Amino acid sequence: MRALVFAANWKMNVGPSEAREYLAIFRHAYAPIPDRQVWFFPPAVSLEAVGEGLQHRDDLLAGAQDIHWEPKGAFTGAISGPLASQAGARAALIGHSERRHVFGETDEQTGKKVAAALAAGLHPVLCVGETLAQREAEQTMAVVTRQLEAALPEPGPISTLTIAYEPVWAIGTGRNATPKDAAEVHSGIRAWLKQRGTEGIKILYGGSVNLKNAAELLAQRELDGVLVGGASLDPAGWAELVRTAAA
Repeated sequence: MRALVFAANWKMNVGPSEAREYLAIFRHAYAPIPDRQVWFFPPAVSLEAVGEGLQHRDDLLAGAQDIHWEPKGAFTGAISGPLASQAGARAALIGHSERRHVFGETDEQTGKKVAAALAAGLHPVLCVGETLAQREAEQTMAVVTRQLEAALPEPGPISTLTIAYEPVWAIGTGRNATPKDAAEVHSGIRAWLKQRGTEGIKILYGGSVNLKNAAELLAQRELDGVLVGGASLDPAGWAELVRTAAA
C-alpha cells in the first residue's frame, strides 16, 4: 500500500463546538489505515479544538490555513507559526489560491511563509496552480515553476515539505483536471524538484475532489494524495472518501 495524504481544508467553516462534534463522528467512522494520513486545516478559531480532538491518533494531524511570516508583532488578524504551533498545529497551508487571488498574496510572501513555517517546526503545504486563462495559454508549467522558485529559492534537499497542485479554475467550480492532466503536472513538478536536488516530496492534487472522483484521481501513481475543500465538511462523507479511495 503506497502512502497517501488526505488533507481537509475547511476554509471559513466549522467553529470550535462544531469541530468537536465533527471529530467525534469522524473518529468513530474512520479507523487508522496503514500508510494513510488524514490532515485537517480548520479556521484559526477552531485550531486548538481540532488539535485536542486529534490527540492519541498518530494518523491524524491538525494544520493552520495560513500563517504570517513574522513570529510576532503588530499584525492584527494574523497568526504566526509559533502561535499556530501552540494551538496544536503541526502543518500550515502556504499560498492557497484563495490567499493568492482573493487576498493578493504574492510569490515573495509565500516564500517568506514557507521559511517561517519551517522555522516554527511546522510542515509547509505549498499550494501552486494556474488560472484558466494561463492554462488556455499553455502557461501551466511556467506559472507553477515560477511559484515553486519563489517559495523554494535555494536548491537542495528539504526534509519537511508537501506540495499541493490546485488548478485555480477547478476549485469550487465543480470542474477538475482529468486524472491524466493532474498526473502530467505532478510529473513536471517532480522533475523540477529532482533538478533542484530535492526528491521524495509528496505532491497532492486539489480541485473539486469528491467521493465520486477521488479513487480515479488517486489511481494515478503521480498523485500522493488530495487536498479537499467542500467534500471534507461532512464527517461521515469525509471518512468514507478517505476509507474507500484507491490505495
